[in-house]
Amino acid sequence: MKKILTSILSLGLAASAALAADTITAVKVSDVNDAASWAKAKFSSVTLYPQTAVHMNDKKANAANADDKAKKADVAALYDGKNIALMVKWADGSKSVQGAYSSDTYSDGFAVQFAGATKGSQALPYIGMGSNGRPVVVHLQKATEKVYEPNGNKDVSTQINRQQTGVFGQELADYDAKVASLAKTDYERVFVAEGFRSLTEIKDGSVKSNASMSYANNGWSGTVVRPLKDDYVNFKGTVPVAIAVWDGDKMGRNGLKNLSSWVAVNLEGMKPDTKVVAEVTEESKGNAEKGKVALDANGCAGCHQITSKDAPSFMGPSLANVGGYSTVAYLRESILKPSAVVVPGYNRNAHSNTPWYTIEKGKRISAMTDFSFLDKKTVEDIVAYLKTLKAEVE
Repeated sequence: MKKILTSILSLGLAASAALAADTITAVKVSDVNDAASWAKAKFSSVTLYPQTAVHMNDKKANAANADDKAKKADVAALYDGKNIALMVKWADGSKSVQGAYSSDTYSDGFAVQFAGATKGSQALPYIGMGSNGRPVVVHLQKATEKVYEPNGNKDVSTQINRQQTGVFGQELADYDAKVASLAKTDYERVFVAEGFRSLTEIKDGSVKSNASMSYANNGWSGTVVRPLKDDYVNFKGTVPVAIAVWDGDKMGRNGLKNLSSWVAVNLEGMKPDTKVVAEVTEESKGNAEKGKVALDANGCAGCHQITSKDAPSFMGPSLANVGGYSTVAYLRESILKPSAVVVPGYNRNAHSNTPWYTIEKGKRISAMTDFSFLDKKTVEDIVAYLKTLKAEVE
C-alpha cells in the first residue's frame, strides 16, 4: 500500500479548483488504495495557523518563527465504505529530512487528527490534544533518512558502519545495497490523547492505518488511510479532522507547527452529522469591536498575550492565533468553563506563584477565572473578537 500511495504522491496531482471551506466532501470510490481513485478527488483549501499557545524555550527556534504567517494546504478525501483516505498538499521551499545520527536537524512532517469516539453526544475536542472525555487520534508522518538498525530483527550483519565491514569495491557496494533494501525510512506513528500530557502511542496494532509523504515541485504531498471504524473512532456520515504541518527548516517540532481548526469531511452519499457540521461552520454573531472593549475591561491581557505584537505573558496561554485554529464553540466554552480544557502548565518561564492550574481530587482546575457571570451578549462579543486573532496568510 505504501508504494502505491507514494507513487500517487510523486505525480504532483494538481489541486484544481481548490476552494476554501470548513467542509470537505469525501468522494465514494470502490477502493481508496487504487491509484486511479485519486483522479476523482475534490480538493479544498484549508488554512493552517502558527500554533502560539505556549512559548518554546528555544531562542533560535523562536526567532526563526517570530513572523510566521498562516499557510494554505489543499486537502481532498476518498472513502470506500470501510476506509477513509486524506491527501494533504502544501508548499515548502526547503526539503528537510531528519538525520539518522544528528541531534540538531528537524524534519518536515504532517499529521491528521481525528475526533475519537465518545460514549454520548459530545462537543468536538480541543484540536491540540483532545480533552477529558473527548479523545483524539493523531496520525503523524515525518520525513526521515534510512537508519542502520534496518529491520528490527537484530540482523547484526547489517547493523555495523560500512567502514567497519572490512570489504571493498563490489563487495562493499553489495553490502550498501543490502542495507538500503532493508533500511527503515518510514516514520509513521499513531497516537491517542484525551487532554494535554496524555498523548500515548498506539503500538498494539489495533489501528490498521497507512501514511506516506513525497516531495516534488517545492512542496509536499501526504496521505493517510485508516478505517472508518475501529477501537478509537466510529464515523458514519461526517469525519471531523484537523491538519498540522511542520517545517524542519524552521526547527519545527512538537508544538512548533501550523495547524487548522476542525474541518468536517462529509462522506458522499451518506447523511451528514448535522451537529458536527454546525459546530465546525458556526460563525460568531457578536460584535468584535465591543468584544475587544469587554476583553480589556475584564483583564484578559493581565494573563494572556492577546496579539503577536503584545509582549509575551507567561501567566496563561498566548491567544495570538487562537481565532485561526479554534471553533466558536471552543472559544465560548473556554470563557464559560475554563477547566474543560487545560493547556499545559505551569509554563517553566512563569513565576512559581502563577501556575496555570491546580490539582483538585486528581483533576486539573484552571487558574483562569470562570466568566460565566457575564451576560450572553458580552460573551458572544468577546468570542467575535477572539476569532479575529490570527496571522495573515503567506
